Parts: sequence; C-alpha cells; structure tokens
Amino acid sequence: MEEPDFLTSSTIAFIGLGLMGGSLALALRGKCKKIVGIDPDPASRIYALEQNIIDQASDDPDKILPQANIVILAAPVSAIIQWINQLPAHHPGEAIVIDLGSTKREILQAMNHLPSRFFPVGGHPVCGKEQISIRNADADIFNQASFIFSPLKRTPEKAKQIALQLAEAIGSIALWLNADEHDRIMAATSHAPYLLASGLALATSVDFGAYIGTGFHSTARLAATPSSMMIDVLKSNRDNVVPALELIRDQIDMQLSALKADDFNQLQAVLDRSKQRMNAFLHQPD
Repeated sequence: MEEPDFLTSSTIAFIGLGLMGGSLALALRGKCKKIVGIDPDPASRIYALEQNIIDQASDDPDKILPQANIVILAAPVSAIIQWINQLPAHHPGEAIVIDLGSTKREILQAMNHLPSRFFPVGGHPVCGKEQISIRNADADIFNQASFIFSPLKRTPEKAKQIALQLAEAIGSIALWLNADEHDRIMAATSHAPYLLASGLALATSVDFGAYIGTGFHSTARLAATPSSMMIDVLKSNRDNVVPALELIRDQIDMQLSALKADDFNQLQAVLDRSKQRMNAFLHQPD
C-alpha cells in the first residue's frame, strides 16, 4: 500500500447506507476509484444506485467486501461491532477499516481482535442530521466539521495517513483522541444534550405547537433523532452520560433555586457565566 495515492486508487465499501454512509459516499465521489455498499434495505440500495451515490450495492457481503481496500462501517454501534466480528469471514485480503460510530471504546475493543491483515482506525465525524435516511444524504455536512480519529496501538502509520487523506478529501478537520477521552467528551457535547432536548420536548404541551419559534426548535431539535440510533450510543457510553447529565441537572437546580428564592442577582450571575462560556465556545482559536 502506497499512502500518497492510496485513496484515489481505492475501492471503498460502505457497510450501511443511511444518512452518514450515504453522505460520506457522496462526499467521496470522484475522489476514489469505486464506491460500493452493503445495506439490508432494498429501497436504500436502489436509491443509492439511482442517485449515483455508489457504483454497486448488495445485501450480500461476499459480493461487496472482497473488492474493497477501505471498509467504512456506517451503522449503529451494536451493528458496527457485529460487522467487525464478521468481517474476516467475508474479506479475504488486506483493508483499512474505519468506523463512523458515535462512541469508541466498545468498537475499538472489537477492532483489536481483527486479524493482522486489517488496519483499523476508529472514526467519528462530528456532524449529521436528525433524519437518518439516505434520502437526506448531504455531502456538505462534513465541510469544516471535526472528524475525530481514535487509533489503536496496532494502527500503523499508513492507516493514520489514509484517515487524514479521507478527512482532507471531504473538507473535514481531523482531530485525534483516544477512545476514553472521546467518549467522555461526547457524553457532554452530544449524548447528554440529546437527552436534555428529549426532556424539553416531553415537558412541552403539544397544544403549544402553534406558538413555538426558532428558540425552541434550535434547543429541542435533537429530540427528533430516532431512538433506534441513540439507544446504542447511550448503552455504550452510560458511565459517561450519567455524570454529564447530572452536571446539567445541577445547573438547572441552581437556576430553579434562585427563581424560587426570588434571588435575581444570583440568577443573573449564573446566566452571565453561561453567556461567557458560550462566547468562549464560539470564539475558539483556529
């Protein structure tokens, strides 16, 4: 494998043709030799072919995987782990293996058991939409988005370089985190916010729908994410999500306590701190 032109000369196999797999396949069109895909849903396969998102599709891994130099696992966390365990039986040669899962520890543990002919790198593009179908695929979601990579001890330098090539090809910003740090950070920045949005949606009467504006929509939009996708994430990162959610609860309790005590000086101090924190997020150095 020669790294400099490896991506452009590669056949990339996507396992999973949903929003993320479809979007990444779209973003890689014209930047690799061939794109093929596996998905159990006939409608997703047909759409991917009709829209020229991929070149070949099947529900049979033996027809797809043997031709791939790069395998991208774009499925829920539990399905990714299942596919990692099955991969050696369906792919007889060497391949770079990259996942797109929202948690990393359990996935990397499974990757570590792959035969030495596979070169695994954990991956997580920090972007997406609430609608997970391939019909919502959008190559632009990766542009200027962070793409986190989590290498294993066994990951060779050439696999890391190919991961960087992939991120550059789609306009993403490559970042490196170990699996533990990734899952701890994502609990605070993604997984707990999903639960917070779900709580807000459930606490608001449907009768108020006509009066809901952009503030509510921007705060609660994550609640529209299908639970079938998020439940795997929450299961695999429960030990990090619980303390992250408790920290949010502590902040809400502080606001509630100030309101109940009619202490608006204290409440303003809390709100000022939150504004300062948000400004710090918005003005991160490049």
